Amino acid sequence: MSPLILSAAGAALVLDATGPGLPRVRHFGADLGPATGADLTPALASLTAAPPLLPAQGDSWYGRPGLSGGRDGEHWPVRWTLDRFDADATPGQGGTVTVVASDARAGLELVSELAMDAGGLVTMRHTLTNTAAAPYRLEGLVCALPVPARAGELLDFTGRWALEKVPQRTAFGYGVWSRENRRGRTGHDGTGLLVAGTPGFGFRGGEVWGVHAGWSGNHLHYAERLAEGPALLAAGELLEPGEIVLGEGESYRTPLVYFTWSGGGLDAASTRLHDHLRAARPLGVRPVTLNNWEATYFDHGLDRLLELADRAAAAGIERFVLDDGWFRHRRDDRAGLGDWYVDEGVWPDGLNPLAEHVRKLGMQFGLWFEPEMVNPDSDLLRAHPDWVLGQAERMPPPQRNQQVLDLARPEAYDYLLERLDSLVSEYALDYIKWDHNRDIAEPVHDGVPGVHAQTLAAYRLLDELRARHPELEIESCSSGGARVDYGVLARTDRVWTSDCNDALDRQAIQRWTGLLVPPERMGSHVGAPQDHSTGRSLPLAFRAATALFGHMGVEWDLTSASQAELEELAEWIALHKRLRPTLHAGRVVRADHPDPSALLHGVVLPERGVFAFVQLTSRVAMGPAPLRLPGLDPAATYEVRVAGPKPRAAGLPEWTSGPVRLSGAVLGELGLPAPVLRAESALVFEVERV
Repeated sequence: MSPLILSAAGAALVLDATGPGLPRVRHFGADLGPATGADLTPALASLTAAPPLLPAQGDSWYGRPGLSGGRDGEHWPVRWTLDRFDADATPGQGGTVTVVASDARAGLELVSELAMDAGGLVTMRHTLTNTAAAPYRLEGLVCALPVPARAGELLDFTGRWALEKVPQRTAFGYGVWSRENRRGRTGHDGTGLLVAGTPGFGFRGGEVWGVHAGWSGNHLHYAERLAEGPALLAAGELLEPGEIVLGEGESYRTPLVYFTWSGGGLDAASTRLHDHLRAARPLGVRPVTLNNWEATYFDHGLDRLLELADRAAAAGIERFVLDDGWFRHRRDDRAGLGDWYVDEGVWPDGLNPLAEHVRKLGMQFGLWFEPEMVNPDSDLLRAHPDWVLGQAERMPPPQRNQQVLDLARPEAYDYLLERLDSLVSEYALDYIKWDHNRDIAEPVHDGVPGVHAQTLAAYRLLDELRARHPELEIESCSSGGARVDYGVLARTDRVWTSDCNDALDRQAIQRWTGLLVPPERMGSHVGAPQDHSTGRSLPLAFRAATALFGHMGVEWDLTSASQAELEELAEWIALHKRLRPTLHAGRVVRADHPDPSALLHGVVLPERGVFAFVQLTSRVAMGPAPLRLPGLDPAATYEVRVAGPKPRAAGLPEWTSGPVRLSGAVLGELGLPAPVLRAESALVFEVERV
C-alpha cells in the first residue's frame, strides 16, 4: 500500500500504513503538489522515523505514550495489529480516514478517525474499547501529529480572571513542554492553542503548527522532542486516576482534537480554524447586545431597567439581556443559585413587564443563568444536599459562595432541564447568557472523579435545550473567558471573552483569543467611562473602536450617560451595523507592526476590508512606522477612507481627509503614512476594491 496523501488549501498530511502496526504520519505541512503516494517513497526513506498515530515504546517512541492504562494485577504492553484502513480522499479537497486496530492479548480495540476539511484543518479522535473480561483502567489517550526539526519555538497562553490569553514564548528544546488543566473547565489560564513554529514566527511570517483540544473539562496540550529527532504536538482530555474504567465491551472516545498548519504565520493557521467553525455552525446577523450587569448589578428596580431599555433602543441596540439577580433570594452573590424561579418579591408580575417593554422597543430579550452551580443558601440545596458534585461527608471547598451541582445525577439534570425549558418557553427567550463562575474542586460522582461525566452532562443539557428551542442563542460565559474551546463553541453562539471591559486590556485579550475564535463569536462590549475591573478611564471612541471588532455590545449604565455620549455611541453602533457583514464574515489579519506601542489589525473580504490602527501607549520613536496593510490582493486597486469618528491625534495624514486610491501591492509593501495618535486611541478605516 502506498502512503496516502490528504491535501487541501495548500496543506497536506501523509499517512503511511505500509509497515506493521498503526499508520505513521510522515508529513503534516505544506502541500506536496501533484505527487502520489508512490512518488514519496524515496523521500520518506530519508526522513527521521515518525511516531505512529498512537506513540508507544513498541514503535520505538520513548517519550510520553499516546495510550496509558492497565488492568489490576497485570501489565501487558499494547502492540497494535492493523485490522482495517479505510480512506476517502480527493486531491485538493481533503478527505477522511478510519483506522481500526486491535491487540487480542491486551484485550483492546482502537478506532482512529482523521479528517482534513476543505480549508486544510485536520481533526482527529480515538475510540478505545475493552474487549476483555477484566476492567481496563484508562489513564490517558491523546491525539498527536509530528512536527519537523525546524519547529524551534513554542507559543502558548496563560492568564487570570479579567486578563485572559496572555502569550508566552519559549524555545522548543528536548523533552516535554506540557500545559495541564485540572480546573474542571477550560480555565482563564487555558492555553487554547499550543503553537510550534520556526524561530521568530509572527502573524504574517514563519511556518507554524498548532493544536487545540475541543473539550471544556480537564485537558492537556503538550509538545515533545526526543533526542533521536522526532517531535510532536499532542492534546486530549486529562483523566484523573479511576475516572474511566472500561468494563467488557465499553468504550471511551476522546474529544475532537484540531490541528492547523500555516506556511505564512499565525494568521493563516487561525483562518483554517475560523473557517472550520463557521462552516460547522453558520450564524446569521449578530445583534448588538446590551447586558445590564455593570449598569445595575443586583438593583432590579423596574423603572430603572425600563429607562435603561429606552436608552438602549434609542442608541440602536438590538438585544437586552437581564443578568444576575432576577430569581428567588438573589439580592447578592451569597444566596439563590439553583432556585430558578422568578423572585416574586422583586418581580410581582414576573418578568413580563420588562420583556414586553423591551420587545415593543424592537429589541430581543435574554436572561442570565448559571445552571451548573448552587449556593448553599438556596432552597434547592437545603432540599437536596446530596446533589453537590463532591462527597457528602466532606464538601468541596467553596468558591464565590458556590458549590457545583452534579449534572451527571439524573434528578439534578432533570430539574435543570425542566426549569430552563420552562423559563425559555414562558418568556419566549431569544438568548441565554450561560455562566460558570468557579473552578471545580474535589469533584466526586458516584465515588470516582467526576469532571468527565460533568462535562458530558453539561453538553447534553445544552444540546437538549437547543433541540427544544432551535432559534435560541446561547452565550458561554465562565467568569469571563474561562470556558473558551471548540467543545462548548460547538453548542453555543458566542463566548464572553473576558469580564474585563477595559479597552486597553481588551485589545490584547481579543487579539489572542481571536486566534481560535472568529470575531462574530467574541462578545466585545463598550464598558463604562471608568472601567469596573481596572479603574482605568478611557474615551468613548477608544472603547467603541475596540468593541467594534467583535460581537459588539454595551455594558454601561446608559441612564448616567450624557446626551453627547449617547449620540456618539449611536454613531458607533450604526457604523458597526454597516460594517458587520465584513467584520463577521471576513478573514482576520494582524500586521507584524514594528512599533510595540501600537497595533494594526483588520478583517478582509475579497472586495473590501476594515482596519484599525491602535495606539496603546506613548511611542518611543518620534515618527510612527507606516501602516502596511496585510491580506489585500496586490493586483487590485482599493479606495481607502476613514470610517467613523476620527480619534484624538497630534497629527493626521492627508489620506484621512478624503478617499485615496492605491494598489494592494502599494498598501501591503509601502503602506499608508501613519497618524500621530495619542495613547489609548484608534483610527478605524476601510478599504474597498474599485
